[in-house]
Amino acid sequence: MSEKPVAQTLQRHWPVPMASHQFARANEINPLLARVFQALRATDPKQDAGAAFYASADDLLARVDLPEFAELLQFFAAALQTTAQQANAGVWPAGKHGLQLELIGVWFQIQNGAAFHDIHTHGNCSWSGVYYVQIDPPDERAKQAQFGVLNGVTRFYSPLFPLLGGAYNDMGNAWMQHATLDITPQEGELLLFPAFLPHKAMPYAGLRDRIIVSFNAQIRSPSGDALFAYAGS
Repeated sequence: MSEKPVAQTLQRHWPVPMASHQFARANEINPLLARVFQALRATDPKQDAGAAFYASADDLLARVDLPEFAELLQFFAAALQTTAQQANAGVWPAGKHGLQLELIGVWFQIQNGAAFHDIHTHGNCSWSGVYYVQIDPPDERAKQAQFGVLNGVTRFYSPLFPLLGGAYNDMGNAWMQHATLDITPQEGELLLFPAFLPHKAMPYAGLRDRIIVSFNAQIRSPSGDALFAYAGS
């Protein structure tokens, strides 16, 4: 009797979780936040008034005391909770663990005049986020002759990107050769991503400044964060 053939199933390990959430009150709150951030920039003694790029300190939790900003932060926390639960489904132990979510840095950035923020990652956190407060509509951005549809997009780089420099490329590993993901910003959209993921704010030129809020977050367990035993050496 011949044996039945073993079923072959493709497996994909170590995917990168990302999430997009839309802030329901963006139309009412974003214009106020844009004015507040522009005022903070204008009163910053360290700022260069003529610079095309500005990044605030990451202490907005202590400096901005507005109910609208508090509402935005609550939206961040709720989105993070949902996304972290989905990303860790089947990994977190069953039951309630009293996990503590903390935003450990919140800041804003303003860019225009072809300014960009080069490739970087975020440290000392598990999740990071970018929220789009203000930017020209996609159709208007695409009319910019130099940058076109890439005007002001957020570009993410695959963790495999560093391997491509010395990799042998053929049709067999075509799946890893498309190593960037361009997200077209939309006002009121929040992007959540693992803090280790390299990303870049592409050059932007528009009628209105590109204004974002960024943050880092930790999700801690009071009983300890290690779920798996460490291997001894």
